[in-house]
Amino acid sequence: MTVLHQQSAARRRREARPRRMLHPGAWWIWATTLAAAALRTTNPLLLGLIVAVVAFVVASRRTDAPWSRSFGSFLRIGAFVITIRVVFQMLFGVRLDGTTLFTLPSVTLPSWAAGVSLGGPVTLEALVGAAYQGLRLAVVIACFGAASSLCSPYRMLRALPSALYEAGVAITVALTFAPQAMIASRQVRDARRLRGRAERGPRAWVGSAMPVLEGALERSVALAASMDARGYGRRGAISVRTRRGVSMLMLIGLGAVAVGSYGLLDESAPSILRMPPFAFGAVALALALYLSGRGAERTRYRADRWLAPEWLVSLSGLAALGAMVVAGRHGAALDPSIYPLAVPALVPVPAIGIAVAMLPAWCAPRPPALASLETITHFEVAA
Repeated sequence: MTVLHQQSAARRRREARPRRMLHPGAWWIWATTLAAAALRTTNPLLLGLIVAVVAFVVASRRTDAPWSRSFGSFLRIGAFVITIRVVFQMLFGVRLDGTTLFTLPSVTLPSWAAGVSLGGPVTLEALVGAAYQGLRLAVVIACFGAASSLCSPYRMLRALPSALYEAGVAITVALTFAPQAMIASRQVRDARRLRGRAERGPRAWVGSAMPVLEGALERSVALAASMDARGYGRRGAISVRTRRGVSMLMLIGLGAVAVGSYGLLDESAPSILRMPPFAFGAVALALALYLSGRGAERTRYRADRWLAPEWLVSLSGLAALGAMVVAGRHGAALDPSIYPLAVPALVPVPAIGIAVAMLPAWCAPRPPALASLETITHFEVAA
């Protein structure tokens, strides 16, 4: 009885804790770092572990809001990407020696199309390599789909830096299109069921594609128009000289970050093209955002707080990326051999880092109930 009483008391204490939404920036940092970790490997075991971790966190901490149900659609998109990658390899891939499975009818191409093939022998090694590459892209899509499912797009817009307010219309359409597409898809599916039409299968997809895309785009543009009508993105007094300097600084920063990101992802790149340009670009972008934000006049209502759970969620994603980088620097087999074909092995250090990224399932605060969440969201949109 004592043990049952203690368990009941602990459950009541957990339920009595105030519920809140985690800062959207923490979810996006966690998802982006996991996506960056996925880009550094083609090992299907590590990629499958990332998908399992992401799916577990989404199932543990997503809300009942309509936009939180989009993760399954991102998984289906990833499966479609893998299929397309394998099909393209069979039709147009480079023909290398290996275990031939079957031969497709080939077409002789002109000399200016050297290196491109159409049909021919399809080998097991080529299909496995294409599947690995498609799986990597599918995992990246799943990571960003998890971020879209875990945080409200409206709260993400509120958390954007002041320098990005001027691009608020485009950012609104980009961030809200996927969640609005999920809402429109459910509405179209319900309408087809009421009319006695098919809800699943290729025929239903063909009949629902245009209404879903049109409805999602219309909702996103309507939200952007309402924000523009309320003065979202209007800038205060800022000189032309400062504006041009900020634009130049932003352009230089983006270029330096692009070069540094390529150097960090490519292990063969020289060290001078890795961390130095990335750090310089990050500093330039931070300075540009600060200078541009000084000219934006905007008040905040109930600004999202950045507390200990936000730090834990962000650091858990960085732990996965850091473990992947350390393993790659020490010669771990992050890319299984294709020629010759070998069975992939689970690398311990990246696997531990990816397992650490599961911490948000427990350390992130529990989201509020659907009723209070819808109330807050509607108020934020109206405000």
